[in-house]
Amino acid sequence: MTSNTKRPKHNNPKKWILNGFVMNTPGLQNPGLWSHPNDQGKNYKTIKYWTDLAKKLEDANFTSLFIADVLGPYDVFGGPGNFSSPAIGAGQLPVNDPSLIVPVMASVTKSIGFGITISTTYEHPYDLSRRLSTLDHLTEGRIAWNVVTSYLESAAKGHGLNEQIDKSIRYERANEYLEVIYKLLEGSWKDDAVILDTTRNIYADPTKIKSIHHKGKHFTIDGIHISEPSKQRTPVIFQAGLSNDGKKLAAKHAEGVFVSGISPESVRLNVDDIKKLAVEYDRDPDSIKFVFGVLIVVDETDAKAWSKFESYKQYANIEGALALIGGWMGLDLSPFPDDIDLRTVGGDVGKFFNKRSPNSPISKLEFALEVSVGGSPKIIGSYETVANELERYIDIGGVDGFNLKYSIVPGSFDDIIEWLLPELRKRGHFDSNYPVPEGTLRENLSRIEGNTHLPSDHPGYKFKW
Repeated sequence: MTSNTKRPKHNNPKKWILNGFVMNTPGLQNPGLWSHPNDQGKNYKTIKYWTDLAKKLEDANFTSLFIADVLGPYDVFGGPGNFSSPAIGAGQLPVNDPSLIVPVMASVTKSIGFGITISTTYEHPYDLSRRLSTLDHLTEGRIAWNVVTSYLESAAKGHGLNEQIDKSIRYERANEYLEVIYKLLEGSWKDDAVILDTTRNIYADPTKIKSIHHKGKHFTIDGIHISEPSKQRTPVIFQAGLSNDGKKLAAKHAEGVFVSGISPESVRLNVDDIKKLAVEYDRDPDSIKFVFGVLIVVDETDAKAWSKFESYKQYANIEGALALIGGWMGLDLSPFPDDIDLRTVGGDVGKFFNKRSPNSPISKLEFALEVSVGGSPKIIGSYETVANELERYIDIGGVDGFNLKYSIVPGSFDDIIEWLLPELRKRGHFDSNYPVPEGTLRENLSRIEGNTHLPSDHPGYKFKW
């Protein structure tokens, strides 16, 4: 997608959130490009890979690294229960724990935040609460939690279930899960419980530490939070699902929402839906930050950017892309011919493509190739072209910033830093004052100094002791 339309100058331009969108795997949404000679994704197992990337993005004033995750293989294509050779390395397999790379990145940085994706479906909240506090301590308050409920059948089977828990139950469980987390992180220790009195040899006042007594449909917990309060107490809550249940979860709990769409207008519909729901939960809808996921291929000129994009396509792994598509949509496309119009396959998949592309066919092969280099949407062009199009998503789509995908890593981020960021600074959308070194992620997202804890209209606030 490109746009050469001249955008109006902003009298008081919004300062954008820019996150690097990554995953602890050889490739995120670029199946096959791990084999590109300039791609370093194959080094994802090393500490140096992550510390170099974190330092690079911090030096460029990125807000955070947003780390995706899955808990099972994409095994629908050619399945059931199959994962082919192309899916390995191309289809987010292998994949390592997203939380364990955060401390090493935090050790070499001072300001960039870290958003980690963790599911509420397969881990007990008592255990996760300690991990979240530990990470927030080690990063000095730079953690966000992207709350997901998981969607892969393979993840359910890997965790000992015969089939995936019904979606409505997963979201019901997620709401209760978050309540338990709030009770532990906000209500078990008083703000002034830790006194560090060396004279009397008293670390914390035991009268200011209490057990939570939670008995719900899915969880029963009777005990204290065994970590002392961290800088943010509760990490910044992100959410990434746009189903009806996902939007309700976001409107009630999220401080940041990862939105998607095929146009600024479609993105705006999702943003408005969530803001309307937030009002119903007695929250300030303008306090929620919306970030849009997009692939950018940028260079000095449109021609150079398109040439670069075409070169990436040479490394695309079509079967790896089909493995991803099968996992996302729950449909094995292997029996269908390459030229089938995906609008005709029936069911929810057919409905999706009819809505996405109502006036023109899109074949299985075309969609696989599209997915293999960053999916949709893409913005390809010169720094001026890209900046113009991003402004449309801000102005029309109503988002606050972007989760930036990559074709190759770190090359795609290098291009953004070299070509795009100077243009965004010139237009007043991006500056060198944020994120603030040693500020919490909640402060840096809101740009309000001292805004370290959950706001008073957030449902977690009522559990604060």
